[in-house]
Amino acid sequence: MSKVTIVIIEDEKNICNFIESALESHDYKVMTAHNGRDGLSLINSSCPDLILLDLGLPDLDGIEIIKNVRCWSRIPIIVISARTQEHEKVAALDFGADDYITKPFGISEMMARIRTALRHGKLTVSASDGSLVQPVYRCRNLEIDFDKRLVTLGTKEIHLTQIEYKLVSLLAENSGRVLTYDYIINQIWGPYADSNNQILRVNMAHIRRKIETNPAEPEYIYTEIGVGYRMRESEI
Repeated sequence: MSKVTIVIIEDEKNICNFIESALESHDYKVMTAHNGRDGLSLINSSCPDLILLDLGLPDLDGIEIIKNVRCWSRIPIIVISARTQEHEKVAALDFGADDYITKPFGISEMMARIRTALRHGKLTVSASDGSLVQPVYRCRNLEIDFDKRLVTLGTKEIHLTQIEYKLVSLLAENSGRVLTYDYIINQIWGPYADSNNQILRVNMAHIRRKIETNPAEPEYIYTEIGVGYRMRESEI
């Protein structure tokens, strides 16, 4: 069986070597580039299973690489960057990155994010709109059956409004990934909706009261402050 191929685009050679060693120790095939142009050439020639991308490259901004790749491929992209500004995280995610890890980071966190992104890249069940989703989301006591539009917590059916169900199913279909506020609003209310987050926050508060044991310490839907929301990764 062929190994999963990961391309690292990182100009700091010490960090690149560190990530490469960690990935190879987990039996991944690794290819590296230290600038954006070489990275794009490597991506185009090798069609990797996943890309680890630094934003601060010497020749190209990482956002340009994301835009370029998204013109032709849904290869999972995880940004690894020292940039901590919320608007930069939002921009990377809005332009098509699957996840964002801020330097410094732990290897265990990185490996978990990689496993999540790879699982999303291999979903095979078609939704009504042609996108690829899981047939069921299941995590701890929460289960969402997308075909039946049924949400259960343990043995109890959870009754959600139409908007609440759309929100929770959107998050669940993308479990483990951060969805930005603007992306969620656009998907649920359309491109001409008011970008004010208040209506989204109100609906999320209602959802949490229904599915979380303690909404102040959620175990299913996490807030990425200033960026968006992330649903705990599905266990199936």
